[in-house]
Amino acid sequence: MDITLIKSHIAPVVESMGCELLDVECEVKRGDTHLTFFIANEAGITLDDCERVHRAIDPVLDELDPSKGAPYTLNVSSPGLDRPFKTLRDFERNYGKKVEVKLYDPYRGKKVYEGVLIEKAEHTVTVAVTVKAVDERIQFEDSKVVYVRPYVSFE
Repeated sequence: MDITLIKSHIAPVVESMGCELLDVECEVKRGDTHLTFFIANEAGITLDDCERVHRAIDPVLDELDPSKGAPYTLNVSSPGLDRPFKTLRDFERNYGKKVEVKLYDPYRGKKVYEGVLIEKAEHTVTVAVTVKAVDERIQFEDSKVVYVRPYVSFE
C-alpha cells in the first residue's frame, strides 16, 4: 500500500472534522492486513471521534482502493499517551513538557533521560535535565536517539 498516497487523500477529510492525521500504519498480523489511522485534536480523542472519522474515511478508501481489492481491516485510533514523536509538529506541541529520551548507546552512563523538551532542530533535540542536582541542557543527535516521547508517570 502506498501510505503517502493514502495520507494525501485522507488528511483533508480528517482535518475537515477538526482532527489531525498523525500517522498511518499498515501491518500484517496473523496473515490479516490492518490499516490504522492515528488521529489527534487539542481536546483529546474520544471513541466517538474515532467512529466519526472511520465512517468518513471508509468511502474515500473504497474509492482509492489502496489494497487493490485485497481485504484489510480499517482501524482509527488515538496515538496513545506514550506514542513517540514522529513529526516536527509532535515536538512543537510538546515544548516545555516533560519527555523521555531513549538512546541507542549510553551517554554519560545512561540510555534513558527524562527532562523538559526545549527544542527540536534539524538534526538534534535539546532537553533540559537535572543530573546530580545540576540543571543543564543536553543536545542529542537524532542518529543517537531511539525515540522521544511524552513522560508518563502513574504515581
